[in-house]
Amino acid sequence: MTAPKRGMVIWLMGPTSAGKTTLAASLLVRLREKGVPAIFYDGDEMRALIGESHGFSTTDRMRTVSGLVHLANKAADAGLHVIVAALTANEDARRYVHENIADVLVGYVHCPLEVCAERDPKGLYERARNGEIDTLIGYNADYLPPNNPAIVLNTHQKSVKVLTTELEEILNSNMGR
Repeated sequence: MTAPKRGMVIWLMGPTSAGKTTLAASLLVRLREKGVPAIFYDGDEMRALIGESHGFSTTDRMRTVSGLVHLANKAADAGLHVIVAALTANEDARRYVHENIADVLVGYVHCPLEVCAERDPKGLYERARNGEIDTLIGYNADYLPPNNPAIVLNTHQKSVKVLTTELEEILNSNMGR
């Protein structure tokens, strides 16, 4: 019996409310509709899994990323294509992703912070403005774009459908490498 071919990992990173989860969910649906085995992991879900004591310190954020990396590798080893949506704002976390996942494609989900703050589905930007939280990357600290992402996804300029197609195309073009 031969082992399944390793799946690709698409890691979507960008500021809060940029559209990472929306794009990841859309790509997951598209892939599954075409019979492509795929799974999606979200940074917020990992946070919830770790528990309420898990905060937003650099160490806690790295624990979230390392958990996502572990799950992504297990799923990719099983032959699934993996989509991860996570803030991944810290350069150490980004380096960890690149060093610990073979065949990772980084997608930078770009959206101006003003637009992210207008979207604000979880109310985090409003809470940061009101001084209720001081850990919102993009508001309380800069969100710096990643160096050399495989694709930049401008969610303020293109539709989810168009960006999902772009993600699918980059996945298809990199599957044989």
